[in-house]
Amino acid sequence: MSAVTESLRVASPGNAFSRSVRDSLVVAKRNLIRMVRIPEVVIFGLIQPIMFVVLFSYVFGGSLDVGGSTSPQVYREFLMAGIFAQTVTFATAGAGAGIAEDMHKGLIDRFRSLPMARGAVLTGRTLADLVQTALTLLVLAVVALLVGWRTHTSVGEVLGAFGLLLLTGYAFTWIGAVIGLSVRTPEAATSGGLVWLFPVTFVSNAFVDSSNMTPWLQHIADWNPFSATVQACRELFGNPGVSTSDAWPMQHPVWASVVYSVLIIAIFRTLAVRKYRSAAA
Repeated sequence: MSAVTESLRVASPGNAFSRSVRDSLVVAKRNLIRMVRIPEVVIFGLIQPIMFVVLFSYVFGGSLDVGGSTSPQVYREFLMAGIFAQTVTFATAGAGAGIAEDMHKGLIDRFRSLPMARGAVLTGRTLADLVQTALTLLVLAVVALLVGWRTHTSVGEVLGAFGLLLLTGYAFTWIGAVIGLSVRTPEAATSGGLVWLFPVTFVSNAFVDSSNMTPWLQHIADWNPFSATVQACRELFGNPGVSTSDAWPMQHPVWASVVYSVLIIAIFRTLAVRKYRSAAA
């Protein structure tokens, strides 16, 4: 912490934007160093998505209909976009808990005493979480390949899908930041970060075809921002499960995923920075 503090004390030339970028990167470095020193946080973060891949692949594979097929291989390819998207969104809970912990320990007040951009603490934290999410996705992709998941498009499209996943994860992390700044303890932030994620991820097209849902529930699932990212990834991966819904997000999932993510970042980053200023005052 002392090295980070010293880095932030040293004023650097440049305009407000360049200083904000510098401060954000310094805070991100601090959080990445902390992750390295506490590897169990990363390890436990990997266990859950790996368990989801194995359990869903072998428990539900062969019992669910995907495009008229009950083949386990078809379901595994259908499933993985949903697991990837669920993994990046569940990082929200960790982000909220981390910020709440910093608040609880008084680190936020210490950062406020330094000559740094006000939004840098939150931006640095979310960037560090993004790096951890990327590492988790890499490991998860290897596990998915081992259980039989395959892509059927170009390398560029596959990378584009993972880029969308990271953008969605980054957007949801800002929701976690707002939650972390709104509660008193890291435990409350973890609970608050998970309680709304389950309906968001399960009332979607992640694990089952939304066309099999009742009409009113299908409508919710089709307009769910999470569903847009899942559908976009399936198209970019060339995996089964292309939706026949007339809903705009299902017809243009890539654009819908980008638009949803940008809107979430714009709204919740603004709320988080305002909350940070008042909560740490």
